[in-house]
Amino acid sequence: MAFLLASGFINWIFQDMREATIHSQLGHVQVTRPGYLREGLGDPYQYLLPADTSPVTSIIGQQARTVTPRLAFSGLLSKDEATVSFVGEGISPEQEQPIARAITIVAGKDLTESPPDSVLLGEGLAANLDASPGDRVVLLATTASGGINAVELTVAGLFATITKAYDDTVLRAPIDVTRKLMRVEGATSWVVLLNETSDTDKAVAALRAQLPPSGFEVIPWTDLADFYNKTVELFSRQVGVVQLLIALIVILSISNTLSMTVVERTGEIGTSMALGVRRHEILKLFVTEGILLGIISGVIGVMLGYLLAQVISTIGIPMPPPPGMARGYTGEISISAALAFEAFMLAFFTTLLASLFPAWKASRMNIVDALRHQR
Repeated sequence: MAFLLASGFINWIFQDMREATIHSQLGHVQVTRPGYLREGLGDPYQYLLPADTSPVTSIIGQQARTVTPRLAFSGLLSKDEATVSFVGEGISPEQEQPIARAITIVAGKDLTESPPDSVLLGEGLAANLDASPGDRVVLLATTASGGINAVELTVAGLFATITKAYDDTVLRAPIDVTRKLMRVEGATSWVVLLNETSDTDKAVAALRAQLPPSGFEVIPWTDLADFYNKTVELFSRQVGVVQLLIALIVILSISNTLSMTVVERTGEIGTSMALGVRRHEILKLFVTEGILLGIISGVIGVMLGYLLAQVISTIGIPMPPPPGMARGYTGEISISAALAFEAFMLAFFTTLLASLFPAWKASRMNIVDALRHQR
């Protein structure tokens, strides 16, 4: 039960963080020019894709919920006398809306409800600039040809995601405004949101098979989600430690219980041996008891753990903001079939292992000493 609840909580964190990462920043798949992510950040406009995303749409078809272009840019953001640097994303608001499910508008409105000359600021970026919805701000950037260009926009709203560092530096503007600002056409990436996260590998394989590798690089979200990957690695190791500790506790406690059982049944063991029961049959008897104990306790533990998880999830687990995040959250416990099976096998095998020494001890008893113990 302890392993099931602890692992179920970590499992829910993984699922929630995965979907929040996909639906706030990355989508499921991104298509770029080859080398863009490695070498294109300094000069992204040498790696532009066409504005038309139909090559991707024609390949994955109904698997995709949306395919949208993005144009990355950077520069300076000014309001009155204050100026800060920013990293920008030029987006198509309508096409981007399904991907932005995990982006929370904390003040004002989304770009889909605002005029074309609007901009959406990250919560931390707006705080650094002391900007609020309705304020006029100026975006100053270096164009693709090396010149300087500026555009004045109205702050439509402020947004927040699960990553505070992202909110502190990023703004989002309509891609048409961004293209005029940077004096380019096209996009630096095509972002694909699938109907199901489980279809990611299939979609990546299809795109890589049909898009020429000389012109396109297909990148799954897992290759881009560095914070998520490191969090999964850290928590997985912690779960491994918890699993080891629980296994040791089970082995020691069950072994002690079965050893006491052997002592209490010494007379019965001696009588059985005197009647001709062989030592390997005594060993088999106690190992079988251990197996039955493991099966019964494993099933009961999984059932009780699942019921308790449902109760806890209904109530919710209030959690403070983790490192790198600005807001707390209400946690739940998510128990999958694979996790329930893993918990059952943990109970079964540790109980079986714990029964081996008491069973061997019982089978090695001296018949005379065992019978004398009964007296």
